[in-house]
Amino acid sequence: MYLDYNATTPIAPSVALKIINSLKNEWGNPSSKYPVAEIALKSITYSRMHLSKMIGADLDDIIFTSGGTEANNMAILGALDYFKDWEQNCNTFVKGKPHIITTNVEHDATILPIRHLERKGLIECSVVAVSSDGCICPEEILAQIRPLTCLITVMMANNETGVIMPVAVIGRHIKDINRRRKLEGLIEILYHSDAAQAIGKIPVDVLDLQVDYLTIVGHKFYGPRVGCLYARGAGKATPVYPLLFGGAQERGFRPGTENTPMIAGLGEAARLVCENLDSYYSHMLQMRDYLEEQLKHELGESHVIFNCHNKTVKRLPNTCNVSVVGVGLTGQEILSRCKHIMASTGAACHAQDKPSGESISKILITQGLPMLSIRRDQESILRKVPSMIDSPDSKNVKEIKNFCLKSKYKRFAGVLIASQIPPHIAASAIRFS
Repeated sequence: MYLDYNATTPIAPSVALKIINSLKNEWGNPSSKYPVAEIALKSITYSRMHLSKMIGADLDDIIFTSGGTEANNMAILGALDYFKDWEQNCNTFVKGKPHIITTNVEHDATILPIRHLERKGLIECSVVAVSSDGCICPEEILAQIRPLTCLITVMMANNETGVIMPVAVIGRHIKDINRRRKLEGLIEILYHSDAAQAIGKIPVDVLDLQVDYLTIVGHKFYGPRVGCLYARGAGKATPVYPLLFGGAQERGFRPGTENTPMIAGLGEAARLVCENLDSYYSHMLQMRDYLEEQLKHELGESHVIFNCHNKTVKRLPNTCNVSVVGVGLTGQEILSRCKHIMASTGAACHAQDKPSGESISKILITQGLPMLSIRRDQESILRKVPSMIDSPDSKNVKEIKNFCLKSKYKRFAGVLIASQIPPHIAASAIRFS
C-alpha cells in the first residue's frame, strides 16, 4: 500500500495516455515550421491554455520549467537581478543589500536558494516563524519590510500540516505598500508563492492571491515531473530573468528545446483539475473528517491530539496532522512493523539528510487523504494504526490505551494525500513518524 502521496502522486491514466501519444506523434521540434513541428507546438499551446485556466492567468504568463525547484529558483534568484537593475537606474545612492522575507516552513527549494545568497553576502534575509497553529501571521511578515526589501515568498499551503497560508491577505497589503513605495522612490516588492501542495486540492486564482510569481509542480497533482512558473505579465509587468542562456524558447525566459511529451501530460493534469476540483474537494473533505473521527474512536479521544486544527486556520481538505500518546519509538521502528505499507518518516526532500532516518521535521509530519479514496481504504488504515504504535508486549488497542497512560507524548503523524484521479482507481496514503 503506497502511503506517501505528498512526496509524489501516480500518473493519472489520461495523463499517461497523453504523454505516450505525444511521444509517438508530437516528436517535432516546436520551434520549426513544418507540419510535425506545428503539431508539437499546438500541444504545448494546449497545455499552456489549461494551466492558465486552472489558476486564472493569461497564456503568456506560463513559463514551463523542469519542475518546482527550478521555478522557485527563477523567482528567488531573479529577485537579485531585479534589485541590481533597479539599483543601476536609481537616481540616488543605494546603501545596503537586497532584502528577502520568507517563512520558516518553506520547502527546501525556496529556503536553500535564499540561504545560498545570504551565505555569499549577496542579500539579507528575514525568516518569520509560523505561530503555534502552523499559520503565518500577515502582520509579522509585513513588519519585516525594509526600504530595500525586493521579494517576499510565502508557500500557499504546507505539506506537513495542511495549513493554508493567508497569501491573498499578504498580497493585498503588498499591493498597497508598493503604491506608496513607488511614490517614495523605493524598490517595489515582488511577491512569490509556492503552490505545489495547493493545486488540485483547493481553488487557486492568481488575481485573488495578488502574487507576481506562482510555482506549479506537476507530480503533486497526478501529472509528470515537470512544472511551470506563473509570472504576472511576464517580462512586462513582472520581471523575469532566465537561469539558463541559449535559444529563444519560452520567449527566452527558459531556453532549451521544449519537453513536449511532459508538457502535454502537465496540461492534461491541469485539465482534470479544472473539470473535477469541486468533486475532488468534497470527497477529500468527507474522507478526512471520517478518518479523524475514527481515529478518536479507535484510540480514544483523550489519546489523540489533532495539531493545527484551530477553527481560525484553514486546512487543505486532504490533510490532517495527529499526535498520539505513546511510547518513545522512532519513526523507523514504527514503519518496520508495517511490512506492506510504503511510507516515510518525513518529507522526501529530507530523506537523505540523515541515513538513520531520524531527521526531525521543523513542524509536524503530515497526513493527507486521497482524492478518490474509498471508505474501506480508510478503515484498512485504521486497523493497522494500533500495530504501528504498539509496543512488543502490547497486542491490542486496549493494551495500547493502558500503556499510553503511562507514557510520555510521542508525536507522530501522517499525511493522507490525493489518490489516483480516475474514479475506478483509488488509493490511500499515510506517512508516519
